[in-house]
Amino acid sequence: MSTSTSTTTSTTASVSTHILDTSVGRPAGGVAVRLCARTGRDAHWQALGGSATDADGRCKDLPALPEGTTHVRLDFAVEPYFETSAKNQADAQQDAPANRDSGAVFFPEVVITFAVTAGEHYHVPLLLNPFGYSVYRGS
Repeated sequence: MSTSTSTTTSTTASVSTHILDTSVGRPAGGVAVRLCARTGRDAHWQALGGSATDADGRCKDLPALPEGTTHVRLDFAVEPYFETSAKNQADAQQDAPANRDSGAVFFPEVVITFAVTAGEHYHVPLLLNPFGYSVYRGS
């Protein structure tokens, strides 16, 4: 009896993301995330669909990338998240004022654009707070 293994090479990249709200040290649930892709630096963006982060701050159902994708854009709609969680955040931070500045969200959206290679997986975590954010390629 012989066994054979076949190797399948993926012709597309894959993407996942999650969001941590560093101002409260918790996942950011309920944030809408839109995924777009293009097939070259000068190509037009193609909207692929979206999802929302779950209670663990993760998007588990982002659409698959089309073959030939070279660039990906993740659009995070963070303004509604901060508007609905502002009171909870102030309560979680004992020394934080309940109403910071004008009460307006400083970054209403976060857009992350990155290059991809077929066959690779890209996990892109967003570390978020009311006045800044950071992003990196995770594992």
